[in-house]
Amino acid sequence: MALASSVHVKEATVISPAEPTPTRVLSLSAIDSQLFLRFTIEYLLVFRARPGLDPAATAVRIKSALARSLVPYYPLAGRVRAKQDGSCLEVVCRGQGAVFIEAFSDQYINEFERAPKYVTQWRKLLSLHVADVLKGAPPLVVQLTWLKDGAATLGVGVNHCICDGIGSAEFLNLFAELSTSYPSHHQLADFKPKPIWDRHLLNPLPVRNHHGNSVSQPEFNRIPDLCGFVSRFSNERLVPTSITFDKRCLNELKKIALSTCRPSESAYTSFEVLSAHVWRSWATSLKLPSNQTLKLLFSINVRNRVKPSLPSGYCGNAFVLGCAQTSVKDLTEKGLGYASMLVKRAKERVNNEYVKSVIDSVSQSRACPDSVGVLIVSQWSRLGLERVDLGMGRPIHVGPICCDRYCLFLPVYNQTDAVKVMVAVPTSAVDKYEHLARSLCW
Repeated sequence: MALASSVHVKEATVISPAEPTPTRVLSLSAIDSQLFLRFTIEYLLVFRARPGLDPAATAVRIKSALARSLVPYYPLAGRVRAKQDGSCLEVVCRGQGAVFIEAFSDQYINEFERAPKYVTQWRKLLSLHVADVLKGAPPLVVQLTWLKDGAATLGVGVNHCICDGIGSAEFLNLFAELSTSYPSHHQLADFKPKPIWDRHLLNPLPVRNHHGNSVSQPEFNRIPDLCGFVSRFSNERLVPTSITFDKRCLNELKKIALSTCRPSESAYTSFEVLSAHVWRSWATSLKLPSNQTLKLLFSINVRNRVKPSLPSGYCGNAFVLGCAQTSVKDLTEKGLGYASMLVKRAKERVNNEYVKSVIDSVSQSRACPDSVGVLIVSQWSRLGLERVDLGMGRPIHVGPICCDRYCLFLPVYNQTDAVKVMVAVPTSAVDKYEHLARSLCW
C-alpha cells in the first residue's frame, strides 16, 4: 500500500453563526431518523490554483462566509441527539457552531485525475471524521487544504440525519455564493431557495387505516447469503475504481438496452442504463453463484412524488430507496435491457402511497436495508456540487473523501452530459469489473 500523503493542520476552530439564531429543539422526521442514515456525508471538491490568490485572505473570507451561511442553516450549528422516548432524533440548536479546518498538503492537483490508490488515501483532506453522529459532534465540518502547487481542496462533512444530498448541495452553493459576493444582511435574507425545515411533512399520520394492503418494500426484505457475500466485502481489500462515461457512451448504452428488451418498452434514461450496466459488470466480476439474489438500491427524490409536494427549499432527507432485484443468472444472462427495465420499474413504484408506507415501516419497526447481495448507487451528478465556486473557479473534481463499496455517479468537469462512476471493488474482481464496465457491449 502506498504511503498516505502528509497533511499538516494549520488551524482548527469552531465557527458560530454570524448573527443570533433561534434557541430551540427541532425534531427530525421519521425518514431523517432511519438507522442507516446515521453517518456523515463526506464531499471532496478540488480547485485549480489561481494566480495571485492570497491563501490567508481566502481562508478569512471562507470562514466569514461559513459563519453567515449558518444563520439561515442554523441547525447545522446545532447538535443531533436521540429523543428520550426513542421515537426519533432531534437537533438541539443553541448556536454551538461548525468546525473549520485549514491545512496544507504535499499533494498535487493531478493526483485527483484518477481514482485513489486505496480507499482511505484522501482521508486526511477531512481530518475530523465523525464516526458517531449522535455523540455530540458538530454536524458540519469544513476543511480547506492547500496543495503543494497552489491548488486547493474543500472537504465537507455533513450529518446525513439533518439533510440529504439535495439539501446539503443547496447549503454549499449558498456558502460559496457568500464567499464571493459579500452580501449585506438583506441580501442574505433574500437568498433562494430558503431552507425549509417542516420535518413533520414526512412523519407518519396520527391515524392510519390499515386493511392489510401494505405496499411491498423489497429494499427492507432479507435475502439468504449463499456465498459469504458480507464476509468477502469485509475481509478482502477493496480497490477504488473510476470510469467516465461521456454522452457517446451513454447513448450507446441506451441503444443496447432498447435492442435487448421487450418491444413494448419505451426509452430509458441515462441513469437507468448506466446503473444497470454498472450493476451487471459488478455482479459478473464477483463470480457469484447463479442462484444468489442481488439488489440494486438507489435513492429516489420524493419532493414531487408525495401529495402535496414538499415546499421548495425543503432541506431534510426527502428520498426513499428504489430497489431492483433479481438473480445473478438473470442479471448476467438476460442483457442490459432486462436490467434497465428492473431499474425503471423500481422508480415507477415510488408514488405517494409507497412513500407513506415506507414512513410507517421505518417509524414502527425501524426497518433497515440489509447488505447481503446489495450494490448501492448514489447519484451525485445532479446535485449541483459542480457549481460550488469559492472564488477559485468551479471544482475540477467532485467526489467522496473515501471511495468505498457505495457506487457514486459524479459530475465531470466541463462535460455536462458525462458521468464519472466511482466504486471500490474487491481485489480479485477489479480487473474484470473495469474491463466489463469499459466494454459497454457484452
